[in-house]
This record gives sequence, C-alpha cells and structure tokens, in this order.
Amino acid sequence: MSGALPVARWRNPFVAALLVALLQTAVLGYMIESRASILRNGKDVLLRSAPVDPRDLLRGEYVTLSYDISRISPDIIIGGLPEEAAKAQLFVRLKQQPDGFWGPVEASFSPLAEAAGSIVIRSLPFSYYPSAGAPPLFPNYGIERYYVPEGEGSVIETARSAQALSVNVRVDTEGRAQIRQVSIDGAPVYEEPMY
Repeated sequence: MSGALPVARWRNPFVAALLVALLQTAVLGYMIESRASILRNGKDVLLRSAPVDPRDLLRGEYVTLSYDISRISPDIIIGGLPEEAAKAQLFVRLKQQPDGFWGPVEASFSPLAEAAGSIVIRSLPFSYYPSAGAPPLFPNYGIERYYVPEGEGSVIETARSAQALSVNVRVDTEGRAQIRQVSIDGAPVYEEPMY
C-alpha cells in the first residue's frame, strides 16, 4: 500500500503538466487558425495608407499604418451615438471607389446588415466618451501595425509618407480583418503567408 502512494503523487504533477501543455497548444492553434481562416475565406479590400507619426522602436521592427477608414466622420454614422460612456465597437460599411480603393460610406455602433457591393469591417473594442459637437472617431481594426524583416521598415515608411503605399486586407463575414499584402506603387512587396 505504501508503494502506491508515491506513484500517485508522481502522476498528478505529470498529468497536470500534460493538461496545461495541451491547453496552451490548443489556444495557440486556435489563434493561428483564426487568422488563417480570415486570410483563406475573407473578401479582399484594398486600402490606401495614410502617413502617421514615427513608430515605437521599443516594440520591434514594425511599421505603423493608418488608412482612410481610420477616421470616421459622424456624418456617416447611422443609429445615433451612444449617450453614455461605454466600451463600444464600430461597424463600418466599405464600398469600392472608382480608383479601386475601398472607403467608408456608412457606420454604426450596431452590426450592419450585409448589402450587395459592400463589405462591413468591425473595429476593435474601444472606450467611447460622448462629447459636444460629435467629433470624428478614430477606430482601430487590428491592421494598424505591420511587422517587417529587420532593417526594412524604412522602405515602407518612405512609401507610406509619399502616399505610395497600399494595403490589401482580407475581411471575413464577421468583420474581422487581416493584412494580406503590402504594395508600393501597386507592386506587391510583402505577402502574408497563410501559416
């Protein structure tokens, strides 16, 4: 009987460690597959990049991106603005413009119904505070940072500042977005791998 007790003690930490490792693997697999699913099944949207302030050098080699859809005028918001401070999400309807880029035509704090010829992109949650005069909103969509190989960020920053940078984004049916391709003067320079 005394021999069984040390075996039971030895198995419990092993089983616990195994379960933790399996859980971590499952969470990582879910995160990777979620991103890959958007890239595999989403619809393409070409966005014009706009210049922004220099990047934070402490966070690694990446370029900060801003888009025409990063500034939402209150004139296109339907359904009204929240009356109280709240954690909110913005749903923005995009339509392709004559120049090939997609731009915002309608926005709402409630989900927008599908409509032919348009795509709805969903912002990340943000803190909304009502203010007088209804200023523009500056939502983030999770596509504002693009990681590049070390030492190559300046090429994209230069193109971004010259307004020669375009970003092809895939948007899934839930409005989540992922960067698929980065181009300079219409020529692809970076393409995201599926995995």
